[in-house]
Amino acid sequence: MNIIKANLLRIQKSVPKNVTLVAVSKTKPISDLQEAYDAGQRIFGENKIQEMAEKFDALPKDIQWHMIGHLQSNKVKYMAHFVDLIHGVDKLKTLKEINKQAKKHNRIINCLLQAKIAKEDTKFGLSFDEIEAVIGSEEISDLENIKIVGFMGMATFTDNQEQLKKEFLSLKSFFDTQKLRALASNCELKILSMGMSGDYPLAIENGSTMIRVGSSIFGNRNYY
Repeated sequence: MNIIKANLLRIQKSVPKNVTLVAVSKTKPISDLQEAYDAGQRIFGENKIQEMAEKFDALPKDIQWHMIGHLQSNKVKYMAHFVDLIHGVDKLKTLKEINKQAKKHNRIINCLLQAKIAKEDTKFGLSFDEIEAVIGSEEISDLENIKIVGFMGMATFTDNQEQLKKEFLSLKSFFDTQKLRALASNCELKILSMGMSGDYPLAIENGSTMIRVGSSIFGNRNYY
């Protein structure tokens, strides 16, 4: 059995059925993705639109492509015809652009709003108050070609388990509160994306329903 398949099977066994595994394949060659596909993986995450588009063209069409990097509005048009879920939306302006490009292809694109939960300054994202304002705004209900399906959060890069747990739980509790609100018809909160290779078991324990795992599947990244 090849190493990618073995890694995938090991992770799949440890992940509950209600948790979606996104294989983070950025910088990986198409042959690695094909191996993961042959082992049953159908959801891949990329952080550069051009690279994702090239892989979309080359690989089977039943793959779901997730954009997991920070998104520049001017690049949305290059993936609007195929992207399945956009993870890191942190501006209303970006949502409007996604809506505009999705409309051209007669599609509805699923989006996650990125919440700022880490203590570091380097992470993008919206405060909980800003998210409330976005999903409660009148402008949101006019965007018929997007659907806000949940939130994404990246925890602080630390070994401090208590801190990680606190950050994950803060987003889980906010997510649960927002689910109870009467939201626009294009807001249907069902995905909570938290956890990566280093911290996903803890994220799952604290309510994550989607994890992004790269190095634990493919090994360390190929920077080219």
